[in-house]
Amino acid sequence: MDGMTAEDKAHTVRQFIQALPFSRALRMQVEAFGKGVAVISMPYDARLVGDPTTGIIHGGAVSALMDTCGGAAVMSHPDAPAGTATIDLRIDYMRPAAPGQRIRARAECYHMTRSVAFVRAQAFDETPDRPVAAATGAFTIERMTSGQPAP
Repeated sequence: MDGMTAEDKAHTVRQFIQALPFSRALRMQVEAFGKGVAVISMPYDARLVGDPTTGIIHGGAVSALMDTCGGAAVMSHPDAPAGTATIDLRIDYMRPAAPGQRIRARAECYHMTRSVAFVRAQAFDETPDRPVAAATGAFTIERMTSGQPAP
């Protein structure tokens, strides 16, 4: 993504996320993107409920949102790689998301080495001062060499 403007990067990431069938199934939407930070949300969907008696969204859907948001944060970093993939993602669930509410993840790529990017993320429902989950992760960095991704 070297040589691309911030607007071009944001457009590319939006297209990429919409091209992923899993992200589309969760109806993820990029809300903010740039300088190592991404915000992605997904609406409440009864098909993603993990506990039918309470209507609470399954933790797997929350983790997928946070993972996707973490990757987008890496791609938005000023030293953005050509591509990225998750190496490790640790999620601490703090409380269930309120049934019926949109879940929003915010991730920040806070450090990059030659081959690994490090990310922190939080997920919230519509109660912004009480996180649903927090995550830390490591993502691969695929660098461009001579206009082509490095092997």
